[in-house]
Amino acid sequence: MKLAVIGVGNAGSRITNQILDFEQSTGRNFCNGNTLLINSTPPEFDAPEHVPEERRLTIGDVYWDADGSDIDGDPDLAAEIAREEKNDIIRAFDLIEFHEIDGILVAAGLGRGTGGGAGAVVIDQLKEICDDPIYAVGVLPSDAEGEQPALTAARTLQSYVAKADNVIAFDNDEWQDADSASVGRLDDSAGEDERDDTTEDDHDVDVESVGSGFENTNVALAERLVTLFAAGEFRNSTVSENRMDPSDIIRTLDTGGISSIGFASSDLKQAGGVRSWVRSMSTRFSWMPDPDWAYETETDDDDAATDAAKINRLVREAAQSKLTLPCEISSADRALVVLTGPSRTLSRKGFEGGRYWLEREADIVEVMAGDEPNEKSSSLTTVILFSNVTDVDRIEEIQQTALDHQESLRTDGAKLGTADSQ
Repeated sequence: MKLAVIGVGNAGSRITNQILDFEQSTGRNFCNGNTLLINSTPPEFDAPEHVPEERRLTIGDVYWDADGSDIDGDPDLAAEIAREEKNDIIRAFDLIEFHEIDGILVAAGLGRGTGGGAGAVVIDQLKEICDDPIYAVGVLPSDAEGEQPALTAARTLQSYVAKADNVIAFDNDEWQDADSASVGRLDDSAGEDERDDTTEDDHDVDVESVGSGFENTNVALAERLVTLFAAGEFRNSTVSENRMDPSDIIRTLDTGGISSIGFASSDLKQAGGVRSWVRSMSTRFSWMPDPDWAYETETDDDDAATDAAKINRLVREAAQSKLTLPCEISSADRALVVLTGPSRTLSRKGFEGGRYWLEREADIVEVMAGDEPNEKSSSLTTVILFSNVTDVDRIEEIQQTALDHQESLRTDGAKLGTADSQ
């Protein structure tokens, strides 16, 4: 599936950058350079390594304070600025080759003003000029970020669900590293520009100690997104009768609502000798000749049975893995299974067995599936998309935190008004 990827805010910019990094490192080609970053961070973007300067748009610079703070703590202000600077944003859309893509992916952190507020407006503006489906990747804040980000996320998530064709959610609270469980979120915590004006108690976060933990979770998210959406986009890939088609992904996400992704991977036994050496060299150096004989292996009935069992097990592991958004998978309307690995390991028997298990276990009537042959792969990977999940405790927790924070703000405001009147 060919996608344009647009990152909004610091979180969205970093996710977009990581998607491009994973795309390039795995030899896929599904963006074709159709990327754009929209941010409000002075004076320059953070982590734009794979996105050219001309594809980075800064909004709201007239609102920056003398101390360098920006609009990102206020989603309403960010949305207003995105509307005011609509012409600049639409001109930036001219850089996207809409005739080359099957859809658009907008990535943003929902607990921040730029991602939550401006991101929703960006989706509106895209819908005015584009008929392709527009999907969102929405990052939910962790509890450690405080109550204000939870309130922002509760508001902006509703807006995203109403505007985007589907929202793939990623829960920071579930994914933050165990050794940084008390210090914040997936990817925006590493910058002062993403903080709002809440109290120190709301942001008791040691920014410098987070470091690679957020980078690792960004890698995990990018790996899942690229493995799902870029199915079939390997350069010089092998044709398969079960090859994933973009229409299958579009149909699965056509339910709308909020979706989650499961993932599992297993390393394959590598043969020794010359063939193994040639495979490793051709994987490391794209210019090196890629002879077919280096990937030929003899298989027998026992090997086929082993591959079938491995695929069946991987499907189960992916369904029971740490999802991008923890949820009850039986509440999903549809599911999509994608297998990636050397064609010799993509057992049809195991494929159908895993699909049948998922239909029965998750009680999902419509489970679509396809594979992505990659002869250079040293692992067998399964990714499962659960579309329109409705039984999600984490979202209920965020909504309750938001309600409690609103009540606290009203109470504090009432007390302040009483004190002023005296």
